[in-house]
Amino acid sequence: MNASPNSRRIWLHLKLGWVWLLLFATLGLVLEGLHGLKAGFYLDVGMETRRLMWTLAHTHGTLIGIVHLAFAVTLERIDRPGDALGVASHALVAAGVLLPIGFFLGGVVTYGGDPGLGVLLVPIGAVSLIVAAAIVVYALKPPRDQQ
Repeated sequence: MNASPNSRRIWLHLKLGWVWLLLFATLGLVLEGLHGLKAGFYLDVGMETRRLMWTLAHTHGTLIGIVHLAFAVTLERIDRPGDALGVASHALVAAGVLLPIGFFLGGVVTYGGDPGLGVLLVPIGAVSLIVAAAIVVYALKPPRDQQ
């Protein structure tokens, strides 16, 4: 890997991206298995909320994994270090944990048609993702020779 000022962050987000893809693709396979086995705690009437929350956990976790990979590639294109990119990195890690875990925990214990309290982590994760994206948009400036 090159000696970019962001090389540690690049490695971190490449690693997290692939780990998230591994974990949440595996969760998707497990959910498909529960569906195929007709697991009552997952498919019975009244378990729609659990099914939705766990599907959202799988989907958001997988997508956040891809976002980590995209962030790593983006960092390779930014040749200057910056505190703001460090904030974006931390915010993206927080989003990667809070969004899928919040959805998953929201489906562990449900109250009628409502998710459990774990779902309260989701808005915090969503704001973290938005903050990370906003910082990256601001940090992306054309190279000096193209301005």
